[in-house]
Amino acid sequence: MRFTLIPKVVAIASLALCQALAQTEPSAAPATGNDYSFDVSTTQLWTDTSVELQTGDVLEITATAAKKCDPVGVSGASAQGLPVANALPGALIAKLEAQGVPVLIGSSKEVKVDAPGHLFLGINAGEKPPCQGSFAVKVHRQAQVASNRADVLKQQLASAAEIFLAGQLGIQPSGAASATVAPALKVSTTPLDAGLRKDIDGLPRRINDQFKNLGDMVNFVIVGSQQQVQSALDAANWHVADTDDKKAVLEAAMTTYENKDYLAMPMSTLYLFNRRQDFGYEQAEPIAMVASRHHFRLWKAPFTWNGQTVWVGAGTHDIGFAKDKRNGNVTHKIDPNVDGERDNIGGSLQKGGKVKSVSYYLPPNPVQEAKNATGDGYHSDGRILVISLQ
Repeated sequence: MRFTLIPKVVAIASLALCQALAQTEPSAAPATGNDYSFDVSTTQLWTDTSVELQTGDVLEITATAAKKCDPVGVSGASAQGLPVANALPGALIAKLEAQGVPVLIGSSKEVKVDAPGHLFLGINAGEKPPCQGSFAVKVHRQAQVASNRADVLKQQLASAAEIFLAGQLGIQPSGAASATVAPALKVSTTPLDAGLRKDIDGLPRRINDQFKNLGDMVNFVIVGSQQQVQSALDAANWHVADTDDKKAVLEAAMTTYENKDYLAMPMSTLYLFNRRQDFGYEQAEPIAMVASRHHFRLWKAPFTWNGQTVWVGAGTHDIGFAKDKRNGNVTHKIDPNVDGERDNIGGSLQKGGKVKSVSYYLPPNPVQEAKNATGDGYHSDGRILVISLQ
């Protein structure tokens, strides 16, 4: 199922593209640098600096000692469970995104940013801090060179155009514009629990719109708490979709103005268990998201398994635009091979490192050939992917 494009949503695409085109003239002068100061407590593993990072930024980070603590670390403390194994306990460390790999900073280090992110400062400690106090940390952020940003935007525009044309014409895009390849799944050979199989057998096979038109198939199930689900999706680089179109226009304008990438296109409301989705998630290349994105909706199931929450999902891959056969409006066109998106969701979560097991299950009366609510056909082997989280 896809959301119907309305003028406000189309305006997001126009705004992003126009802003991108306006910035494609190269410039040799870098943007003005920014200076920040932080007190980083040694008793807190991570401190969120609220500093947003862009590709090409350079960070100059310096720290001074506090009481018996030294930003290069202390000798003689326990080295068990350290985030950076080859650094001393108590050393100042950093990561460039919430699920990023920590790096040693020590008393001073220059860090180059190779992808958009968010700066966290922390202490190289296990269960107990090796010392008490806080570090006075100064960060100088030299913003990316404008010409680098222009090159990135040119690549994004070219990729968006190729993805759009490939979806419209039914051809395979090439090079950097190719669709995301699903990570290989490591499927468990252990038979699915009989009780869980029975619960899945009782699930509706398809979701519907507000007019009760049947649409996309239910093609995956996740077992885990809400916190586990959100953590796993964050680690797999899935983004929560906007639900308010007015907010989406503002978000697109602000992120474009700040030279960031808007990755939260609105998602329409669809229904399962006679209620709207609990969450919508999406993943796409910047700018190309207007025409092409991986996305899915999640509903909390009306049952649990072994005391664990069960989530029911329906995922599809948008590859272009089509005519909505219900009303003649423009809507997203999906890849008719919906199993590809099912496996992409499972593979990305598995790659994120927070999955316990992945299994396929073929329920009774599987969906193998159907049409979504806008009238386009899709096909599947009918199997549901069952994902159990750690």
